[in-house]
Amino acid sequence: MGIIGSQIKPFNATAYQEGKDFFEVSDSDVKGHWSVFFFYPADFTFVCPTELEDLAGQYDTLKNMDVEVYSVSTDTHFSHKAWHDTSDKISKIKFPMLGDQLHTLSNNFGVLREEMGLADRATFLVDPDGVIQVMEITSEGVGRNAKELVRKIKAAQYVRANPGQVCPANWEEGSDTLAPSLDLVGKI
Repeated sequence: MGIIGSQIKPFNATAYQEGKDFFEVSDSDVKGHWSVFFFYPADFTFVCPTELEDLAGQYDTLKNMDVEVYSVSTDTHFSHKAWHDTSDKISKIKFPMLGDQLHTLSNNFGVLREEMGLADRATFLVDPDGVIQVMEITSEGVGRNAKELVRKIKAAQYVRANPGQVCPANWEEGSDTLAPSLDLVGKI
């Protein structure tokens, strides 16, 4: 079975978030709003801090869209705090950083590289019902683009709010959408 359109599986993880004590996040906490699960291989690495800094730069925009971001690696919440406290790039993060040392989330989302004990570089968008709507997985050396993620979330939110409409390639908020029908077959 494919992961798009599937319900997220139960999980419980300890999070670090600047200005807060460590706290628990579970699958029930993500229901009722849009959520991004942003998996990365490991703290104190090379591509990961550039991606997380880029995502941190879009966090206010995402919060205004009713989206919570959860970064996830197989490191502990203690490691996340130490990284946040010592890295200029990571210190910009305001979203929860989930520790997945038991690999529950990485296994649930199918992104655990078992031979290494690390998560793939993967992004999942979960809708308010807990259903996965978007996923992206790249090789370890290929960083992601937070602006493109924001565009995809806007498209997913538009489609959810406008049944019968779809967003074509390169769709931007306010652009034309399509209403799939027999009349459009072979005309696009």
